[in-house]
Order: sequence, then structure tokens, then C-alpha cells
Amino acid sequence: MEELMNKTEEEIKDELIAMLTEKQYSKLRSTLSEMNEADIASILDSMEDEDSLKMFRVLPKGLAADVFSLLEVDDQKYIIMSLSEREASSIIDNLMADDATDLLEEMPANVVKKILANASPETRKDINHLLRYPDDSAGSIMTVEYVDLKENMTVADAITRIRRIGLDSETVNVCYVLDEKRVLKGTVALRYLLILAQDAVIGKIMNDNVISINTMQDQEEAAQLFQKYDFTVLPVVDNEDRMVGIITIDDVVDIIEEEATEDIEKMAAIIPTDKPYLREGIWDTYKKRMPWLLLLMISATFTGAIITHYETALSSYVVLTAYIPMLMDTGGNSGSQCSVSVIRGLSLNDIKFSDLFVVIWKEVRVAAICGLTLACVNFVKLMVLDHLPVKIAVIVCITLVIVVVFAKLIGAILPMVADRIGFDPAVMASPLITTIVDAVSLTVYFALATHALHIAV
Repeated sequence: MEELMNKTEEEIKDELIAMLTEKQYSKLRSTLSEMNEADIASILDSMEDEDSLKMFRVLPKGLAADVFSLLEVDDQKYIIMSLSEREASSIIDNLMADDATDLLEEMPANVVKKILANASPETRKDINHLLRYPDDSAGSIMTVEYVDLKENMTVADAITRIRRIGLDSETVNVCYVLDEKRVLKGTVALRYLLILAQDAVIGKIMNDNVISINTMQDQEEAAQLFQKYDFTVLPVVDNEDRMVGIITIDDVVDIIEEEATEDIEKMAAIIPTDKPYLREGIWDTYKKRMPWLLLLMISATFTGAIITHYETALSSYVVLTAYIPMLMDTGGNSGSQCSVSVIRGLSLNDIKFSDLFVVIWKEVRVAAICGLTLACVNFVKLMVLDHLPVKIAVIVCITLVIVVVFAKLIGAILPMVADRIGFDPAVMASPLITTIVDAVSLTVYFALATHALHIAV
């Protein structure tokens, strides 16, 4: 094991492939057994499919299930489709119910039917239970393997039960106290069971101030509870407060990554996907990006229409054209800064729609200070370096202030309104706001120029 720790992942991978090629299966199995399952999964993900499958077959049965749960979805599908029905069912039986459900949701219906037919009755029951919950709900990501206790048990009884069912549970750090109708009454931490008297009654030592989440609530709400209360595990209950499962911290990490990725893609005007970049085909990437590009291109034609409308002003004062990119870019950047801050605040529940006017008042003041600072710096540059007439320099700088104020207002208002009416606020991010601000920037710029310079449109 010490030899492995001193080597890079690439060196370990080369050694494992060499053992596989030379058919040194006993040595390979022994080496893999000494490795961490996350490291094995990382190596398998980086290997060719055929070699990955061969090496997976060498893994000991218990380790195989742990490694399998950590593989990328595409690798899981390839392996499970390549195994016999009995081998596949064995893997499913050894996975936690939530991991098995996530996998089967990605598989063709006929394959799922065959795998479940060979799985144990208990596994089938757990998976069917989880499959009925909507995507992205708390019920869809929970696991049903947890330690449950009764109020009338003693500490000794509880420890005996943990020893009997603990290995098949997702975690034993927190145990849940249920009544005869499986209504959640309280929790007991394992550390208390280890230090309290053996004859202490669970009902008297349990914590009855329990925070839980309903099966139908959004998974993002579960992540927020973990963040707020520093949980490592969260109980999930149905509408009658009966306990049906738990969500653990490893599931929440996946949720946070998934939600952050989705928001980033929406903010970049990309339809979200759950596939890694290198595993996504060219046409899939094309279909994901093209709709927004088309929409933004069409909406940007309004900018061209504005320029055409004011072509007289441009022909009379060609110098005005030189500052169009600067005004549009500054407006777009100002709107993007504000929208990203507001979207983050909404996602963390730091901002609510009721705070709309507070946010607007703050952004107006910030925008005024930013706009005036930019205008002053720009005025000096226009006079000293560009040698513009004072009147044109003033027009450009006044436009700059107005554009920055408007852009920050749009960047603040659009995400909050979107969130209020049920849309993802991330959709109202940089590309869309930039397109709107561009049109407003040009309209304000040319309107000021034609009025101040007395140009007929």
C-alpha cells in the first residue's frame, strides 16, 4: 500500500493495465483491494471501455458495488449492460437504494425489467418506492437504508439493533426514533448511545426537536437545510410525518454541483445538460447552444434597426460611431455584474422578491457612483487623447452614466421578476441582459446626440 501512495494515478493505472494485459489476475485483485474505491473509480473512468470492464470484473464483490456507485453514468451503463443479468442484479443488490435508482433511471426499460426481475424482493421494493417521486424532489434522492429505533428501547437494545442492521444502512451516526405508525418522534446520535448508561430509555434521551423535509419538496431546499444547520444527514417524511428515508451529505454535494452547473450554463445561454463535456457529442452540444444563439441573434437585429434609424446622425458625425462599442460593452458588463450578484443572492435565499425596492435603491446608488467615475475618467481620455470637441465628449459621458444606471437596474429587476413568476433567474443573465442594454444604449446615445447637435433624423 505504501508503494501505491508514493505513485501518481497515471503510474498506478499503467501498472494495473500491465497486470491485466499479462493476466496476473490474482495480483491485480490484491492490488485493487488495497486501493480506495474513489481512486479505482477515477482510474476506471479514464480507461478504455473494454479494459475498464475487464478490470471491474476482477474486483471483489463488496468493493465492486462501492466502486460502481462512484463511476460516471456512461461507464455505469456500459458495465451494467455488459454484465450478465445475474451479475448486474448482484451489483444492484449491493448498491444503496438511491444509487441503484439513479442508475436504473438512465437505463432502457427492457434492461431495467430484466435486472429487477433478478434482484432481491427488498431491493425491488426500495427502488420502486423511490422511482415514484418526481425528478429533483427530496424523495427522489433519498435512501431508505437507515437505523430506526423505538421509544421504549434501552440503550443496550439500540446498540444491538445497530449491530444487526448497521452494515446495510447508509449511516449509523444518527438513529431515528419512530412510533408504531412510523411517525418520526426524535433522533439519537450514536455518540450518546456509546457513553450513556445501558439501561437508559431512548424516549427519555432522544432529541425531539427534529428538522425534516417532505418527500415532495425540491432537492435544492434540502441542500439549503444542510447549509443552514450544518447537517450530515436529513430525515425525509411524507405528508403524515411518517419517515420514509434519509438524505446524506454526499447526495447534497452532488446536488450543489448539479445546481451550480445548471445555473452557470443558463447564465451563459446554454441549455443545461448532465453529461460531462468530453462525453457529450458534437450534435448534442450544438442542440444545447443553438436555440439561445438564434433567439439572441434575432433580438440583436433591433440594435441594427436603431443604427439604421439614426444613420443621418452617424453620417453627419462619423466620430460618434467610434464610441458605440465602448458604450455597449460597458452597459453589458454593468448589467452582468449586477445580475450575477442578484442571482446568487436569490439562490442562497439572501434576497426575496419583497426586497425588490431595497435592491433597486442600492443598485441605483452603486450605478450612479460607478457611472460618474467612468464618465470622469472617460472625459479626460476623450479630451486629452482623442481631442474631441467638448460637446461630443459630454454627450458620450452623459450617455455612459445613463447606460450604467439602466443596465444595473435591468440586471437587478429581471432575475427577481423571473424568480417571482416561477422561471429560473439564471436565464435572465448576461446574454439576454446585454442584448437589452445594447438596444437601450444606442437609443439613448443617438437621442442625446441628435438633440444636442441639432441633427434631423
